[in-house]
Amino acid sequence: MLRFHDYAEIYKRPGLYEELFYGRLRCKSPDKVLELLQRALQTEREPLTELRILDLGAGNGMMGEVLKRDGVARLVGVDIIPEARDAAYRDRPTVYDAYYITDLSDVDARLRGELTEWNFDCLTCVAALGFGDIPPRAFINAVRLIKPTGWLAFNIKHSFLDDDDQTGFSRLVRALVFSRYFDVYHLELYRHRLSMEGRQLFYYALVGRLTAPLPEDFLASHNIAS
Repeated sequence: MLRFHDYAEIYKRPGLYEELFYGRLRCKSPDKVLELLQRALQTEREPLTELRILDLGAGNGMMGEVLKRDGVARLVGVDIIPEARDAAYRDRPTVYDAYYITDLSDVDARLRGELTEWNFDCLTCVAALGFGDIPPRAFINAVRLIKPTGWLAFNIKHSFLDDDDQTGFSRLVRALVFSRYFDVYHLELYRHRLSMEGRQLFYYALVGRLTAPLPEDFLASHNIAS
C-alpha cells in the first residue's frame, strides 16, 4: 500500500501519477463518480454548473479535471500533501479556484472560517477514503463544510460496506448511509482499477444528499474512533 511519502515522490515527477494509475492500472473512478453525481442532479433537475464543490483528497487534480471539464461553478481542493498541490498547480493550473494544504481532522478556526465562506454545496472524494489517508474525523469535518442539503459524491473499497469490517471508516460509512441525515441516490459497484499484480479492484461509488447537519457527537454516538 502506498503511503504519504510514496505519493509525494510520485507527484514530483510530471505525468507519473497518470501513467501509473490511469495508464497501467486503468483507474476509472473520477468518471464513474461524476456520472452518478450527474444522474442524481438530473433527478432533482439541478445543474452541475451551479455547484460549489470541495474536492477532498484532491491529489494532483484528476477528479478536479473532470469536474472542471463539465463546468462546475467553483472548485476548491484540499489535501494533506504539499506535493499534491504543487503537482495540481503545475499540471492543471486552471482547475482549482483555491487549493488548501491542511489536516481537516484538526483545522484551526481561521481556516475553517475561510473554507466556510466558499458556501460549498457538494463534497467529492475519490480513492482517498478508508485507508488511513483521511481519518473519520477529517471526513466528518469536511461534510460539515457542506450546506445542510448539499451533495456527497465519493467512492470506497467494496468491503467497507460489509458488516465484518469493523474499522472506523467502514463503520462511519454505514452509520452515515443508514442515518436520518443522508439520503442515498446511487450506490454502484464497479471496477475501480487494477492492482499492482493485475487483479481487479472493486469499489462502490456512492452519491447522496444531506438532509440535516450532522450532530457534533456523530462519531462518539456510533463508537467510531476519530
